Amino acid sequence: MADSDHLTHIDASGKADMVDVSDKAVTERVAVATGSVTMLPETLKMILAGDAKKGDVIGTARIAGIMAAKRTHELIPLCHPLLLTKVSVDIEPDESLPGLVVTATAKVGGQTGVEMEALTAASVACLTVYDMAKAVDRFMEIGGIRLLEKSGGRSGHWRAPEKGSGKDGA
Repeated sequence: MADSDHLTHIDASGKADMVDVSDKAVTERVAVATGSVTMLPETLKMILAGDAKKGDVIGTARIAGIMAAKRTHELIPLCHPLLLTKVSVDIEPDESLPGLVVTATAKVGGQTGVEMEALTAASVACLTVYDMAKAVDRFMEIGGIRLLEKSGGRSGHWRAPEKGSGKDGA
């Protein structure tokens, strides 16, 4: 079995174990994740007009995503606490869904990656959009949460194939 073909959070006896990263080099690590919230066209229009009763949906979701990235180690078992150097959450309308597309980027100079932080930011931003608009649209759907890209560390740069490419892009 190749070194990358085993679960790193399970020791030889099957017990959960936090990975020891102390021997890894400190490198700049970046991860980008995405997700979307599909909704009725009129819900998207309401959010973009700033007419949601709970307030600024996009601004609040952006802040929630950033806060969530900073607390990922408290939410995901065995995840290392990281001194994040940057977290950004971009939320853009997509009329073709219709809905909002979230893109979260996390960055750290450290010994382990930030994929979970980016994925957590994207997920919580999507959940926040849902929470703030659910009173007017219970048909909203959260989906497409996935890692788009990562760089840094021993494995180097990786980018997800474009959707529909047939290679993991479905």
